[in-house]
Amino acid sequence: MTDLDQLTQSLARNLKHWRAERGFTLDALAARAGVSRGMIIQIEQARTNPSVGTTVKIADALGVSITTLLDYEQGPQVRIVAPEEAVRLWSTDAGSFTTLLVGAEAPGPYELWDWRLMPGDDSSSDPHPPGTVELLHVRAGTLTLVVDGEEHEVPAGASATFEAKVAHGYRNDGAEPVEMTMSVIIPPVR
Repeated sequence: MTDLDQLTQSLARNLKHWRAERGFTLDALAARAGVSRGMIIQIEQARTNPSVGTTVKIADALGVSITTLLDYEQGPQVRIVAPEEAVRLWSTDAGSFTTLLVGAEAPGPYELWDWRLMPGDDSSSDPHPPGTVELLHVRAGTLTLVVDGEEHEVPAGASATFEAKVAHGYRNDGAEPVEMTMSVIIPPVR
């Protein structure tokens, strides 16, 4: 079984588990996530490998982290994630990428990300559920953070935080790679 096959199987199993745990019908989850019922069925039957955007929407709708949806198995209270086990979710031919380093669930989902944005690259995100907060620290380069259409420059050594309930994105307008660490805190589903 390839890594992608294992990931697809884990996503199918975990989506079924969390949908049942939350008591959501297929239609209810589709409406909450803004994805089609057919897509959720295909994911639960391990017949498709959804985009990062679709996976994020489903995780947000369930009130769990992407880590929880992609975990091969739930482990002990202390979980060490080796570098080769971190999940690369987005990349470009230019060399930009995001890597989900680790996540946790209590009291709500938390995620820790490693980002690299090459010059000229950008990544945008749909709004997350109200109460979702992103914190980031730029290690190298200058990040252009776009929140609800407003641009903010975040230079190396600086940090930023914002409520991610609006459309937002990350862009590298500079000549050197932007490297940053980001944490996402998602409120629990009520």
